[in-house]
Amino acid sequence: MSLFVVNRYLGDEVEESVSIRESHSQRLLARLQSKAKEREQSTTSLKRAKKRTAGESGEQKTDKPKKKRVKPAETSEVPESAKDEEPAGDKKKDGKKKKKKKNDSLVEDVKQIKKKEEEGGVKEEEGGGGEVQRENQEPVVPAGFTVLGGFEKKVVPKVHRVLPHWLAQPDVIQRDIKRNLVAVSQVQGISPGMLKKLQDNGIHSFFPVQAEVVPAVLECVEQGLLVGRGGYRPRDICVSAPTGSGKTLAFVVPVVQALIGRVVCEVRALVVLPTKELAQQVCKVCAVYAEGTGLKVVMLGGQKSFAAEQASLAEQRGGKWRSLADIVVATPGRLVDHINKTPGFRLDLLRFLVIDEADRMIDSMHHSWLGQVTKAVFRAGSGSEGSSVFRRSEPAHITAASLSPPQMPLQKLLFSATLTMNPEKLQQLGLHQPRLFSSTHSGPAPGSGPASTKSQERFNFPEGLTEYYVPCTLSKKPLLILHYVLHMKFCPLLCFTNSRQAAHRLFLLVRLFGGVEVAEFSSRLSAAERKHTLRDFQQGKIQLLICTDAAARGIDIEGIKCVVNYDAPQYLRTYIHRIGRTARAGKAGVAFTFLLDVQRANFLKMVEEAGSAGIQKHSVKHQLLKNMAARYELTLKELASAIKDEKEQFRIKV
Repeated sequence: MSLFVVNRYLGDEVEESVSIRESHSQRLLARLQSKAKEREQSTTSLKRAKKRTAGESGEQKTDKPKKKRVKPAETSEVPESAKDEEPAGDKKKDGKKKKKKKNDSLVEDVKQIKKKEEEGGVKEEEGGGGEVQRENQEPVVPAGFTVLGGFEKKVVPKVHRVLPHWLAQPDVIQRDIKRNLVAVSQVQGISPGMLKKLQDNGIHSFFPVQAEVVPAVLECVEQGLLVGRGGYRPRDICVSAPTGSGKTLAFVVPVVQALIGRVVCEVRALVVLPTKELAQQVCKVCAVYAEGTGLKVVMLGGQKSFAAEQASLAEQRGGKWRSLADIVVATPGRLVDHINKTPGFRLDLLRFLVIDEADRMIDSMHHSWLGQVTKAVFRAGSGSEGSSVFRRSEPAHITAASLSPPQMPLQKLLFSATLTMNPEKLQQLGLHQPRLFSSTHSGPAPGSGPASTKSQERFNFPEGLTEYYVPCTLSKKPLLILHYVLHMKFCPLLCFTNSRQAAHRLFLLVRLFGGVEVAEFSSRLSAAERKHTLRDFQQGKIQLLICTDAAARGIDIEGIKCVVNYDAPQYLRTYIHRIGRTARAGKAGVAFTFLLDVQRANFLKMVEEAGSAGIQKHSVKHQLLKNMAARYELTLKELASAIKDEKEQFRIKV
């Protein structure tokens, strides 16, 4: 026990633990030294520095460690033997400190060597006559490496819209109708019989669109129905002209005149329209000019039963079906039904395919009607008809063989006030070398500058139209309508809403308010009811007609001087067709659009970019509406009970 105490006092146990730590630290130091040697051997400068540091370290080893200087106040008499002998623990600690200092010195030596190497490299470059690289100079690229670049920001030029030549360079039609009237007798190609028919109907002058399009269509049938000009297939014709400019007569006159000389009754002209009302209107015009010529006009629009329409199309004699129609006016859905279900209804001798309101017909493509018509037109005959010399084949590349057998060509005539300038949409119609007649050049001219980059298409606005917008709130809209009818005496007034529910609600409100002859026109009514309503409105029995966009397409109602957009239209085409119900045939008209605060900026920008002559602001004083406020509040309560009664009646019927 006493020996253990003595050893512990003398520090033997501590020496053993310290020796173990020293061996571990020596191994770590050896590894660091070996790595340092490998780095030193990489360059000649490191080797020289290694020798230099080795000499310095040898000198440091021979030097004796300096003794600590003791302050005079702390000195005391100590035996010399005690001064020479230090505790073992203190010796080991001093050894650790020396080794740590040695490692730090090695790290500092390596840093100094690298710094000297860099300075030496710069000196070598300067000594060799080279110049130190600067920030503005291009870096030296080693051989075999590809320098990537071209990532700097560049101004990309805007892509200008490029249209086909027939769209970019149309035949221009004058917009001013009154100043550009052309006498009917001066139009080339008009036959004496058709000239007399026009004069009998009070038409002595043609509008600009009629004076341009009628001769172009008649020119294609100068040599008969089997071949076009020069013996080739005639070009298709597209017409873009404002509403009320006479587009209907522009295709009725040449088609009727071209078919007068036919011998056998066959469907040779087909007119397709989007709505029943518009189809009925066009059918009436065709019947007027076909009267006394032997041509038969048939309408397929759901006005009659399906069986009655079938009986008017074809009849069976001697076991064979014979056509009873030369000109067919139809809506897309009804037309497809008759193509698939009516025996004897043939289109393989069709000469003219007229598509009115072409932009809507392209966008909707109801029941894929165009594909059905194309199949019926080029349907292979059977029996003796299939081997006929006049059999029709689908158009392909023009060769001597394809032109040798005579066959009746199919010519397409497109008419619209908002005809699209998008070639991809027009491609769906399969036009053959089309020719465009337009009163507005909507395609961008080359080099026209920033204005040509607008994606908004420019359309034709009626020449005599004056446009206004009325800032209002949602609750003041019905009062404004009543103000225009009762105080400003705008009669007859055509009012458009965005839905049939809104039209019906406004109709009930105005009727309950009293003092106004009002009616509604929407899909809530049957075809017979809509026909009766239009007739009363034309005769002046109705002061205010509240309708949806079903009446915005092509409906020609004489005497409309004012159109009101009760709900702001969501699309530009809708707006153009709505306001096109007034200012027709060169007459004057006014259009008002009720705008909420959130609608104003976008709507005005849309109309301005579309090519409007200018839309003005029209404000109604609050005092003028205040006089009707009391009666209006009572009417709202009556309206709530009326709508509730209608719902109850509907539940009972269901």
